[in-house]
Amino acid sequence: MQGFTKQYGVHRLVWYEAHETMESATTREKALKNWNRAWKIELIEKTNPAWKDLYDEII
Repeated sequence: MQGFTKQYGVHRLVWYEAHETMESATTREKALKNWNRAWKIELIEKTNPAWKDLYDEII
């Protein structure tokens, strides 16, 4: 893979959200980019406290 995952060595999917439309997903993504790191970690740990890889759940 190239881009973000290669640059930062990302190997696990620990959080995701499903959206009805691309527009709502894009709006949410832009909002989350303005969050601080602690808020993002709290969001992950609400649904995935063990930080397990969720990739198999979405394929």
